[in-house]
Amino acid sequence: MFKGISSAFRIKELRNKIFITVAILLLYRFGAYLPAPGVPFARMLQAFQEASAGSGAVAVLNLFSGGALSRVSVFSLGIMPYITAQIILQMFQAVIPSLGELAKEGESGQRKITQYTRYLTVVLALVNAVGYYFLFKSYGISFSNLGFPEYIEAFIIVGVLLVGAMIIMWLGEVITQRGVGNGMSLIIFANIMAGLPSALTSSVNTSTFGMVTTLVTLLVILAIIPIIIFIERGQRRIPVQYAKRVMGRRIMGGQSTYLPIKVNTAGVVPIIFASALLYMPAQVAVFFPRVDWIQAFANSLSTGWVNWVLSVVLIVFFAYFYTAMVFNPDETADQLKKAGGFVPGVRPGGATAAYIKDVLDHITLPGALFMAAIAVIPSIMFRFTGNTLLQAFGGTSVLIMVGVAMDTISQLESQLKMHNYEGLFH
Repeated sequence: MFKGISSAFRIKELRNKIFITVAILLLYRFGAYLPAPGVPFARMLQAFQEASAGSGAVAVLNLFSGGALSRVSVFSLGIMPYITAQIILQMFQAVIPSLGELAKEGESGQRKITQYTRYLTVVLALVNAVGYYFLFKSYGISFSNLGFPEYIEAFIIVGVLLVGAMIIMWLGEVITQRGVGNGMSLIIFANIMAGLPSALTSSVNTSTFGMVTTLVTLLVILAIIPIIIFIERGQRRIPVQYAKRVMGRRIMGGQSTYLPIKVNTAGVVPIIFASALLYMPAQVAVFFPRVDWIQAFANSLSTGWVNWVLSVVLIVFFAYFYTAMVFNPDETADQLKKAGGFVPGVRPGGATAAYIKDVLDHITLPGALFMAAIAVIPSIMFRFTGNTLLQAFGGTSVLIMVGVAMDTISQLESQLKMHNYEGLFH
């Protein structure tokens, strides 16, 4: 692995991509600590923690912002508006024919969808920024240091949060285009890692057996990681035979190969999308900090048994939904037919497409249920133990981190092999 890393730094193009990725993530974390104008930083954090102690919804929003929300920082909105916009656009592609056709137009169509996603992100970020301003005011956080009338104060704070969300969106896209890995996923990865030190400290100091509980939790997490990697890399191989064709004096084809179908084709997308949808009510609830029933509803969707059940349902749904979007059995069967390939015992064309779809459906369910179990079980344990490490570094966090790490490593390996180097683990 060390040889592979040293090889990566010897390639100028890849070295620059790594530096860009690391620099942007550091810049993002700096923005998470940069307070909005007029924030009384010394008193603000304590006031926020006291006010949000009983609100599971706000605590979860703060977790996914990497603690930026509790600091009323420039990046308080985090990556959630961008993720929510992507979810909405992807779901619209399935129900609005014009968007669905646009997605099939290749690079030009994807550029247009990306532009629509940006516009929607700005709208959602503006709504969230207004809601967060009211939330901060309800917690007694004053921006009087600005010395302006209240309406100008509100305009400044909302504007700063909105610009912060747009910068986050831009940083994520720069990583995706010019760095290594998926920008959105890496920002979430950075947010999760940012909360790990405080979660460890809090877990150790929770009780007399805090140290023992923390060690056991870490050992369980370390034991689960290889299982997650095994499932992530697991695939069903459908045998494919190519017919022999005579071209001049040469006989082409006749070889056997296979069509690999991943057990978890969707990766960590179902986890991220399910989390974003479940935390939407929490984002709406910030507009009504004094309305008890809205707060109770948002909290029930953010923590507790309702959250657990809906998490399982949404993860399974998005696993099938996203798999259907990225893998088209009809197109695959058509390509095999044109290339002279066929699945032994299955007729080419429609029968092959139906066979591939049946295989895909059968292997997607266990992969989705596994992800759901890993995501939900630590939340249930946190409910009964109160161990903060399980909340900040539970199943959802581990799945996202492992998935993002594997995706980034795969991209690094492909880049190394393009330059005739061995991969990271050879």
